[in-house]
Amino acid sequence: MGSRVTILDVMREAGVGIGTVSRVLNNSPHVSQEKRKRVMEVAKRLNYQPHTYAQRLARRQAETISAIIPFFSTYFFATVLHGVQDRSSEFGYDLVLYGVNHVDQMESHISSALQRGKVDGLLFFSMKLPPKTVPRLKESKLPVVLVDTSLPEFDSISVANAEGAYTAVRHLIQLGHRSIGMIGARSVSTPATERLDGYKRALNEQGLVFCEDLVKVGNTIKFDGFNREAGYEAMVEFIKMGSDMPRAFFISSDIQAMGAIAALTENGFSVPEDVAIVGFDDIELAEYFKLTTMRQPMYQMGALAVERLVKRMSSPDMEILHTTFSPTLVVRDSCGALNRSRD
Repeated sequence: MGSRVTILDVMREAGVGIGTVSRVLNNSPHVSQEKRKRVMEVAKRLNYQPHTYAQRLARRQAETISAIIPFFSTYFFATVLHGVQDRSSEFGYDLVLYGVNHVDQMESHISSALQRGKVDGLLFFSMKLPPKTVPRLKESKLPVVLVDTSLPEFDSISVANAEGAYTAVRHLIQLGHRSIGMIGARSVSTPATERLDGYKRALNEQGLVFCEDLVKVGNTIKFDGFNREAGYEAMVEFIKMGSDMPRAFFISSDIQAMGAIAALTENGFSVPEDVAIVGFDDIELAEYFKLTTMRQPMYQMGALAVERLVKRMSSPDMEILHTTFSPTLVVRDSCGALNRSRD
């Protein structure tokens, strides 16, 4: 038996927004005759049967999606949330954001989301769900999508962080570097630990010995270390190594890389003439800094997360889906590859 036709199928086939489909199905007068006819023809052809989701749209119970996210002000999350906000608006949902700095806040926000009728679905970003909340979420039947993290129990949208780090380090190795440092972030962050794993794997495959002294994390713990200050601090520690300092670095985020470049410049080093750098994210500023980096589709991740959540609302018994994006290497000046190609 094929999967049940949903309101999203009608929306896509008719080429209109979900709000238009809802208004047509609920006989609202605020729809043009042309769109009404198109939607009704598609619904009839697909043999669409309104169900719980359509009824919920008609009742307009909550009209709200909740997003629990570690930090609002990082470039990464600002871009992801742009995608979340745009797609939520298209689907006719309000978005409630909860910022989390520690586990107690996380559990409090999840409890708030679980209050009956308060929200229609939950997006959960980048953190590890506390084990005791997993059965509560499953039992509640509240639609949940994880973003930038994953668990078998829930739909997820993530990035292959380890693969991206592996590609970045392999690129530096292919440029001839044998001593490669890494500026990481706090291990409580899933992306940070996964990127460290990719760094280690690239070294191991090339017969290079992993050395703990060549991985440093800044002291500033804001945003789990994914900040400019932490990148600056970590690079200062590398510079103190003197002649033992690596001349190539994989840095876990672009914003950290910008802090690292500032530390290098202040201490008389040039990028890429003296030191090669590859970052991660491809935030808007990366191009301005001519930073070689691993691009992840941040906006698309946010948009797809909302689409998946809405589909889960429509079809709560559908198969759990895990989508993983592969980062792509964007070569600019900071790694030195372009300089070599000009020689």
